[in-house]
Amino acid sequence: MSAAPLQRLLAPRSLALIGGAWADAALAASRVIGYCGEVWRVHPHRPCGDGEHYFRSVDELPRAPDAAFIAAPNHEVPAIAAALARRGAGGFVCFAAGFSETGSSEGERLTRELLASAGALPFFGPNCYGFINFFDGAALWPDQVIGSRCQRGVALICQSGTIALDLSFNDRSLPIGYVLTVGNQTRLAAEDLIELLAQDARVTAFGLYLEGVRDAARFARAAERARAAGKPIALIKAGRTAAATRTVRTHTGSLAGADAAFAAFCAQAGIARCESLATLCETLKIFHSGGPLRGRRVLTMGASGGDMAMTADAARHLGLDFAPIPAPAAASLREILSDRVHISNPFDFHTHVWFDPPRQHAMFSVVLRAGYDVVAFLVDCPPAGAADDTAYLSAIGQFAAALSATTTRGVVIASLPESLPRATREKCLAAGIVPLQGQREALEALDLAGAVGETWARGAAVQLQQPRVAASAARTLAEHEGKRALAAFGVPVPRWRLVAAAETSVAAAALGFPVVIKAVGSQVEHKSELGAVVLNVRNAAQAAAAAQRLSALSATLLVEEMVSDGVAEVLVGVSVDPQFGQLLVLGAGGVLTELLRDSVTLLPPFTAAAIETALGTLKLAKLLAGYRGRPPADVAALVQTALACTRYAAANLERLVELDLNPVIVRPQGSGAVAVDALIRLEEH
Repeated sequence: MSAAPLQRLLAPRSLALIGGAWADAALAASRVIGYCGEVWRVHPHRPCGDGEHYFRSVDELPRAPDAAFIAAPNHEVPAIAAALARRGAGGFVCFAAGFSETGSSEGERLTRELLASAGALPFFGPNCYGFINFFDGAALWPDQVIGSRCQRGVALICQSGTIALDLSFNDRSLPIGYVLTVGNQTRLAAEDLIELLAQDARVTAFGLYLEGVRDAARFARAAERARAAGKPIALIKAGRTAAATRTVRTHTGSLAGADAAFAAFCAQAGIARCESLATLCETLKIFHSGGPLRGRRVLTMGASGGDMAMTADAARHLGLDFAPIPAPAAASLREILSDRVHISNPFDFHTHVWFDPPRQHAMFSVVLRAGYDVVAFLVDCPPAGAADDTAYLSAIGQFAAALSATTTRGVVIASLPESLPRATREKCLAAGIVPLQGQREALEALDLAGAVGETWARGAAVQLQQPRVAASAARTLAEHEGKRALAAFGVPVPRWRLVAAAETSVAAAALGFPVVIKAVGSQVEHKSELGAVVLNVRNAAQAAAAAQRLSALSATLLVEEMVSDGVAEVLVGVSVDPQFGQLLVLGAGGVLTELLRDSVTLLPPFTAAAIETALGTLKLAKLLAGYRGRPPADVAALVQTALACTRYAAANLERLVELDLNPVIVRPQGSGAVAVDALIRLEEH
């Protein structure tokens, strides 16, 4: 979709409002926002009068409208779209519902007909609320318009009209330039709008509410374009991806569900994934006021020990780094505040300087130069007009004055969202301070904005590896077949012999005891659940007994050397997400896989640095580092094993359905890692 038609649609000089009551509402919205262009009403039956003229069809319009709002019965929409295309319109909003979102054959038929009738016209919906353009003063919107014209602001893109309306109702001083709803994303999807508006100098950031991504590859490219333009994205993703279901046979596939894939995408693409609308708003305020933070080194301060204690508690699950105040800064603060104040982070500076503006300024100047990515001043103000807020505003003013002489980012946090009046928020924004409302959502926003900044600084990106065609039917390789294939790409596997049951003892002796003996075959996938594996076989007699028992499951047995010096068991696998393609999954392996569900998912490009960093996020990381006197594990060998696994996956992009190494036994540092079990499913041709 080229930019010109979309720009014509978003900033129209002429509107056609097609329909009855809902088109009346769109007309009211246009008047509220101060739309200055021509407006034409279209209705087949309404009488003209009282200064309102109705055209009976699109064909009667004096010329092609730049934008149209269609609120007609769904079965009439394709013909209206065809008429707009014939006239050379700029595009339209399809408010009408009853299309593909119904999941019915009739809805799907109407959708196909609409696409064919519209030709190349860009359109929003169907089943969407339309849009508001606060920059240029245009609204194709069937509801109240809350907000005001602005010169710079964020672009909100939502699949839900109600969520878009809710966000426009916010009382958080979030400057909004666009409110855009995409509904079913039949023609215009979120990625189309991001690509276009990344070029709009007035847009400072993107806020998204999504229920599904239409085209993951294009969405990734759009996110990269926004990042290149310095416009960060914060979003909420609800529901599941709108992709075909699949049969999951491996632990890897179970752990790497659709939501895990999307979360991995956001983390690697440098997108802030929020859990609530409140956190979305606060994150967007940070982005609007200067982009992502450099990182997550944060100093929080206030005149209340209770606020500081609650801050530490509220942030305990976040990645914020409350690094101690550096010694030189701490010494300066003691001189300003006396020894009665304990210098720490979070920093309770008591009330000793509450009515002493010069000392406040000196205190703020010290902390703002202490090397933090952001300094947060926690202060709740009394309701405007209900109490004396002079001292509160004075303290915020001293914070602002000190901030103006530094490059550090500064925020004011009100523990209660309502304890930061609008006038105070606007003063903060004018002074370069981000006013954040609500302690928990403010801390979440700082964490997300810092994580995005760290990702941007690393230059990390996403390069999806997607099969051209989704797998239809698959077969499971026997374990020895899978290990042979993986070994060719560098995956270390135990020495093994494939033998008839009667030859088991001889093979075990040749490998050297102790050994592991397994039943094999494509039908024997989860051996421990079937009793198809015998561990720690130490002599020929035990080997013969194991062979006799296992021969009931398969006539051929796999005899392997046993790895007995493992430090940790790790799952390494590759799953294929229907939207995002190949995913690398790392997690606790062996019997702990399902019990702990301690895993992390990565998208390509797969690098040693990214894999090592991901391993460090696991609970298992403590064990890998050497826990309670145990030796540290050979993490470097584990990383190379994972990389070898991804090389096999890339070479079999069009065939691989799932790959599960569980466990990879990681031996002591310098001793390597060994994939002792492997399950591979390949598409059948």
